[in-house]
Amino acid sequence: MQRRTFIAAAPVAAAGVAMAAPAIAQTMPEVKWRMTSSFPKSLDTIYGAAEVFAKAVADMTDNRFQVQVFAAGEIVPGLQAMQAVRDGTVEACHTASYYYVGIDPTFCFGTALPFGLNSRMQNAWQFQNGGMELMNAFYAKHNIHGMPLGNTGCQMGGWFRKEIKTLADLNGLKMRIGGFAGRAMQKLGVVPQQVAGGDIYPALEKGTIDAAEWVGPYDDQKLGFNKVAPYYYYPGWWEGGAMLHNFVNVAKWNALPKTYQAIVYNAAHHAHTWMQARYDAQNPAALRQLVAAGTQLRPFSLEVLEGCLKAANEVNAETAATNADFRKLLDATVAFRGEQYLWWQVAEYTFDTFMVRSRGRS
Repeated sequence: MQRRTFIAAAPVAAAGVAMAAPAIAQTMPEVKWRMTSSFPKSLDTIYGAAEVFAKAVADMTDNRFQVQVFAAGEIVPGLQAMQAVRDGTVEACHTASYYYVGIDPTFCFGTALPFGLNSRMQNAWQFQNGGMELMNAFYAKHNIHGMPLGNTGCQMGGWFRKEIKTLADLNGLKMRIGGFAGRAMQKLGVVPQQVAGGDIYPALEKGTIDAAEWVGPYDDQKLGFNKVAPYYYYPGWWEGGAMLHNFVNVAKWNALPKTYQAIVYNAAHHAHTWMQARYDAQNPAALRQLVAAGTQLRPFSLEVLEGCLKAANEVNAETAATNADFRKLLDATVAFRGEQYLWWQVAEYTFDTFMVRSRGRS
């Protein structure tokens, strides 16, 4: 009796499986994207974050959604990654938003406003205080949808052929400096140069530029800047918490099933955390090695920092006066920065300052 019942029920069960399979396939279609990076493969952390993202997308979709990552120059030059996404040449890119301030200075807020937010503040603003929504309202005007994908933490102030003791030492200096900070540096007599990461070393070696900033010890050592410029300054006030982004073509984004959109966001968030954790883990040893090899580590003087802050504030005010998008993002960022430092000076700053002084005593 039970056997006959089972046999009779079996076709019904099989039919149920057959009916379910197409529904599952419809929610998990096969998708293949190309993602162009603004960075060379030699920089395993900043380029590697895109590969971490692509692997996470594939893992979460049982390889049904595949993202192929291309290094800078393989499809388009590194500083044209956003335009390739905007124009539909590729579906996505991994880049720094502030590379595109020549198109609109408002792009700087996606990466770093000079003297702006540190990396944790950037996260709080983007993920909890409406920053991502504000940025995407702006990005939509350029046919892209963005989400954070990595942060370098506070960057270094760069490599210089000569010592920088006063503001006067900056006058006439040809410096590779990315993003919006170059406009502030111009007010101090610097001639800013926009040079992709893989092209900085030969420019510095040949004397085409006198100074260059990139990220920090781990990447800078890989790129060999210490071989052609002896002075290494800090901090990189223009990038207190430089955030990277995944830009996706709006039409391609809207065409994704909601499940895939959620997977892309979560994969980006995973890679975002991975990048800064790796930089924080690798930078100390790299800095020790650079100094041991003869690098002259120097802090920017208070005169230089105060002069740069004044110049940056002037540029912000001038830009906000003629650009409504920039003014809206500037007001939001400055207000948030003020609230954050109200808290930061109470616990975070005092704890870190004490621990730095106490290093080696425990």
